[in-house]
Amino acid sequence: MRIGLIGAGAVAPFHITAATVLDGLEMVAVCDIDEKAARRAVSGRSAAIFTDHRAMLDAGVVDAVIVNTPHALHLPMTLDAAAAGVHVMVEKPMATTLEDCDRLVEACAEAGVSLTVGHIQHFMPDKLAARRIIDSGELGAVRMIRDNRSTDYRPGTRSDWFFSPAVAGGGALMNIGGHCLDRSLWLGGGRAIEVLASAVNRFGSPVETDGGMLVRLDNGVGVTIAVISDPATRGDSMTLVCDGGVIELDPRRGATVHVDGRTREVHTADDDDIQRAFTAQLADFAAVVGGAEPAVPLAHARHVVEVVLAAYRSAHERAAVSFDRVDAVV
Repeated sequence: MRIGLIGAGAVAPFHITAATVLDGLEMVAVCDIDEKAARRAVSGRSAAIFTDHRAMLDAGVVDAVIVNTPHALHLPMTLDAAAAGVHVMVEKPMATTLEDCDRLVEACAEAGVSLTVGHIQHFMPDKLAARRIIDSGELGAVRMIRDNRSTDYRPGTRSDWFFSPAVAGGGALMNIGGHCLDRSLWLGGGRAIEVLASAVNRFGSPVETDGGMLVRLDNGVGVTIAVISDPATRGDSMTLVCDGGVIELDPRRGATVHVDGRTREVHTADDDDIQRAFTAQLADFAAVVGGAEPAVPLAHARHVVEVVLAAYRSAHERAAVSFDRVDAVV
């Protein structure tokens, strides 16, 4: 399968390496409005360079694309790809509105092309280790989740588009909080039915730089999420409280299970863990193109956006927001 990458941002090398190591896949084209960025991402590999994704699609050189662009561009670029009969993996968030999420699904379905959403947390080795423990029943049911992430939304620390409400769809909660919601909903085993959120705009930022969410799932699991910008101590940790013990996750340290005063390691962090995750994610996309079900259901990806938008409403109204369990068209 010939793959084109649209957007040569920070994670582009992970996508390109994944396509290089997987049998039957080839990264044949990279597109970015900044030609130099596209050439840097290719890093000497043989791939066509484009500065307009429509030119890449019109050239007929790709069977599938990875849309790795500013969030508000996910919809128009996916629509263009679908119209060209090209399969699509779009990076998270799926889109910036629920209407756009639904249009993505409908357009790809009507065109007969496959669509997946790149929620990388589903493929991180420490999170997969936790999933295996939960599925084994060893610790009983998950009852509570605490999810803490640091980030940096100071001016100049990231591309300007991240600070545009119209282009990014939000700030730290949409971007980083989306990761937290993805993994918390997945490992918590339910759908959110209520969210109480707060958001803070520091550094003169037009989007929130920090935020927190208290989320209640339909199975009774309570989730606490905090995303803090520029703290003294950087972190990316999850704690899952189960009936029979506690699972602790950190991609830099691995995954541990603690039961009755004793701790055992169920995954040891490795420098290649992130690349392994991107490779597994691309393999999943290829499997979906071949007719398999996606590891990340489209309804789940849409629900992540739904909860983030509910969190923004909650923060604005300073009140909890409840919402119906209505799935997207899938």
